[in-house]
Amino acid sequence: MKHDPARIGGTHLARLDRLPLAQGVVVRALRHWDGVGSDALDDVLPDALAGADGVAGRAALEDLLEILMRHGRRPLVRHAPGCPWVGADEAVLAHFVSVAATGEAEDAMLIASLLVEGPLLPCLLGAAQELGLRLRRACPVCDEAPRDAPPGPIFH
Repeated sequence: MKHDPARIGGTHLARLDRLPLAQGVVVRALRHWDGVGSDALDDVLPDALAGADGVAGRAALEDLLEILMRHGRRPLVRHAPGCPWVGADEAVLAHFVSVAATGEAEDAMLIASLLVEGPLLPCLLGAAQELGLRLRRACPVCDEAPRDAPPGPIFH
C-alpha cells in the first residue's frame, strides 16, 4: 500500500495553543504564507518582532518559507489558519527552528534533511537559526508553553 504524503504530513500531533509561543509563531506563519513579502504574516508575528530588530527576523522567516515552498522534498501539509491542531509537517518545521536557535547544528541539520535536499541544508539552517534567535530575543518566554493553555496533554 502506498502512503499518502498529504495524509501523513497532516496528521494531528499537538494542539496549537499548547505549543511554546515561538513554535506557534512558526506554525501560524507557515499557514499564512502566500509568497515573499506576504502581508498576511503581519497578523501572526509577535509585536516584539515588529521593530527594527524584527526586520531581520521577518527576512529570515521569508527566506525559510521561500526555500521550503520552492525546494522542499515535497509540499508541506498546512492546516487551515484557524485549525486548533498542529500537523506533522508543521510540528517538524517548528521544532527545527527551535533546535536551530539553540546552536545544536548537527541535530538541526538532521531535521532539515527531512525538509530539503543536501545542497540547501546550510541555507535553510541559516534562516532557521536567524529566525529562532530573533524570536527568542523578541519574546524571552517564547520557548515556554502558554500559561493560559487549557489543561491536558499537548499531544492528540
